[in-house]
Amino acid sequence: MKLTTILCCAWLIFFGISAAVWALTGFDLLALLTFGSAVAYRALLTLAGVGALWLLFWLIAFRPTHELR
Repeated sequence: MKLTTILCCAWLIFFGISAAVWALTGFDLLALLTFGSAVAYRALLTLAGVGALWLLFWLIAFRPTHELR
């Protein structure tokens, strides 16, 4: 479970960096990685959504910030 959480965090960080590069420069890093394939591009976006849902579940179920109160 810890490995899954680390992988989801890493993927979302990469997705955020590539989105920032696209927003600032107009260069689409994900399109470069998928060689322009719309199916592969959407698959990567879907993985980002699944990673975000996993982290939302992890934050609700395990409450890692509960001790910060």
